[in-house]
Amino acid sequence: MISKAIIALMISLVATSGVAWLISSACEPAQAENAVEVVTNQIVPAVSANPLSVKKALSAKVVNAYPKLTFESPVEFTHANDGTNRVFVLEQDGRIRIFNNDSEATSAETYLDIRKKVASGGEMGLLGLAFHPKFKENGYFFVNYTKNNPRETIVSRFKASSANSSTVDPGSEEILFRFEQPYSNHNGGKVLFGPDGYLYVSTGDGGSGGDPQNNAQNRSSWLGKILRVDVNSTEKGHYGIPADNPFKGNTSGYREEIYAYGLRNPWRISFDSQGRLWAGDVGQNTFEEIDLVTKGGNYGWRIKEAGSDFKSNGNTVDAAGLIPPIYQYGRDKGDVSITGGYVYRGQSNPALKGKYIYADYASGRVWALTMNGNKASDNQELINRAGSISAFGEDQKAELYLCDHSAGKILKLVSN
Repeated sequence: MISKAIIALMISLVATSGVAWLISSACEPAQAENAVEVVTNQIVPAVSANPLSVKKALSAKVVNAYPKLTFESPVEFTHANDGTNRVFVLEQDGRIRIFNNDSEATSAETYLDIRKKVASGGEMGLLGLAFHPKFKENGYFFVNYTKNNPRETIVSRFKASSANSSTVDPGSEEILFRFEQPYSNHNGGKVLFGPDGYLYVSTGDGGSGGDPQNNAQNRSSWLGKILRVDVNSTEKGHYGIPADNPFKGNTSGYREEIYAYGLRNPWRISFDSQGRLWAGDVGQNTFEEIDLVTKGGNYGWRIKEAGSDFKSNGNTVDAAGLIPPIYQYGRDKGDVSITGGYVYRGQSNPALKGKYIYADYASGRVWALTMNGNKASDNQELINRAGSISAFGEDQKAELYLCDHSAGKILKLVSN
């Protein structure tokens, strides 16, 4: 996008107190952030010793994966798991680019162009892409984007004429569901398939600051949630409700699509090889948090911001039932907008295997979180300034890539 859009992004994010893409300058490296562990739904301080003095220091770096290519505000990197070597990059203004996964690639074709449908800028735009597990057979893939007049989130399906197609007809769109966005920020936006074959969708609380409509705790609202739907069903048109969704068949008016709730802006979520669902949830004033999301879980917002009390007005939920983050970090060193990542499972940096790699969009820092079971045991900074990291992605070999939103580059995580 042009410079006007970048300026709009900066203004939007500063105005909403460090939401999902707050732009900031590089800051001093953070060590020994405030960690928490989940122990019977209580918050217990984790080991806070300087990890560099306790354990062997981890190291990694990022390199420009495709030095001959640039993209307009990339927000997603993925592949179709179709046996080819193709990868896909989402551009926020409404295009999907496709090219061979080769560091010498010189061109990226336009796979899908829906810029006429998409309202972009700030935190709005084409925000998520997921290929159907049987894409080779049915050509289906799913996107998440925002539009205006009225302002809405759209989750829809497109169909490639064949798995090997280099372009897709925008007219092949079928809308699964849509819902109102009261403000332009906190849109969530991730779509991905879980190991159960269902489509998961992350949604923000609807925006402004402090969740003024209390959407995240309102189970009748789409907002502030992780949704889960069966795209192979026609129960609700182009999707259905999985039989074990926590609110399926309820008589209280709760949305049956809800898998988990009480989230502020889970901009990026991912599954690991154990089937655990990770979410990086952007904070309000004080903390950024990482959650392990479980079915039916309430992650506390706006009653809690990470592990701290925020605003209980309008809620009668028992605080003892809220699930705290497995890890949180403070904002005092310029880290103010978490970008959720992946548990590393590639081969290029064996020391990082099994560690959750994530970043902060504002400071550009990248960390590796070590787990002991479902508890965080150690967090180490890997990179002091990687760029404006809007998303992580994997290629066909499970190597990890980072989208540098401002520079328009796709970076690759490699050993140092």
